[in-house]
Amino acid sequence: MPDPQRDAILRICTEGDALAASGHYDDAIAEYRRAWSLIPSPRKRWSDSAWILGAFADAYFLSGRHELARAALERAMACPGGGEQPFLSLRLGQILFDAGDLDGAAAALARAYREAGEDVFFSEDERYLAFLKARGLAN
Repeated sequence: MPDPQRDAILRICTEGDALAASGHYDDAIAEYRRAWSLIPSPRKRWSDSAWILGAFADAYFLSGRHELARAALERAMACPGGGEQPFLSLRLGQILFDAGDLDGAAAALARAYREAGEDVFFSEDERYLAFLKARGLAN
């Protein structure tokens, strides 16, 4: 992807991230859509797609739209590098846990823990790490 195009995507996503951090999730999602529109087709072949979809997923998760978050996560994890991002595994594990899929949650949360340790759980609800520890999958 040409550098000017990637720079524009990064700038737009940074704006979206600032909006999400201040709780303006719908505005953040609109920015992520702008960035998404700049990804060349087929979008799933670009590693940039994984982090944009991850940003969508995070905004959806934080705004309580877990099904949309899950769909974005599944797409992100199918992109180059997406399956290796601990944050994506964390969010997927949280969604699965909240949906009652405890085995799926344990697998995803354990993958996040293996890749990033307890740090990935730092600002998250403590019940997810407690669940992982109760399953014997974290120290």
